[in-house]
Amino acid sequence: MIVLDANSSKPLYEQIKEYILRQIQSGTYVHGERIPSERSLSETLNVNRLTVKKALDELVQAGHLSVQIGKGTYVSQPKFDLQLETLTSFTEEMTRRGQRPSSRVLSAGVLPVTLADARKLSIPPGEPVVMLVRLRLADDVPMAIERLQFVASHCPGILDGHDFSRESLYEVLLHEYGVQLIRAEQSIEARRATSEESRLLEIMPNDPILDMTRVTYSTSGQRVEYTRSAYCGSRYKFQAVLKYNPTH
Repeated sequence: MIVLDANSSKPLYEQIKEYILRQIQSGTYVHGERIPSERSLSETLNVNRLTVKKALDELVQAGHLSVQIGKGTYVSQPKFDLQLETLTSFTEEMTRRGQRPSSRVLSAGVLPVTLADARKLSIPPGEPVVMLVRLRLADDVPMAIERLQFVASHCPGILDGHDFSRESLYEVLLHEYGVQLIRAEQSIEARRATSEESRLLEIMPNDPILDMTRVTYSTSGQRVEYTRSAYCGSRYKFQAVLKYNPTH
């Protein structure tokens, strides 16, 4: 039986946080596993439910726990440490890490590019682009929402006969169209999740999002892809290697 010390100078919610962290460190609560509910914990620890909620909220904010709307509170998976040195696809990155990548296609079609996006791709406004919006998952856990545009003239008919919920777009481009992507310009900003992103990523409204935009170039030097992705902030961290380049 767990006994909290009501006479301690340490607040009860802090003691509850330490208890839960010990459960995680000992393997009693496993990464990706749902922990007991607030009600169950309050009964087990014989404390007010609001005290348990404060402890859980702080553990969520610290990244030790995550909330999946309608499902409960889970022990957070270790963050994916993505290097920003090499151009890889989501499928390649997750496979390399021993995760099972999958996707859910939210929309797909060929549409005229808008003026703003035409500038990013250096093509005339109204030129056809392949529009592909996918929810990207690793071991069935939602990781990112990817909104991709690809210049359609480089890959005619690519949406016919391909299931991009299972297939890698980069692999199809390379092996069927001879389009090899060799470099990209990428930027990342932090923001709050929208209600739709929260629903798809199974996170709380206004949880942190890493908003990443990428313009990708082919071997010919042309801009062929513009992607904007919303990565779940609690499941990712990005790492870059910086080299000192002294000026002379």
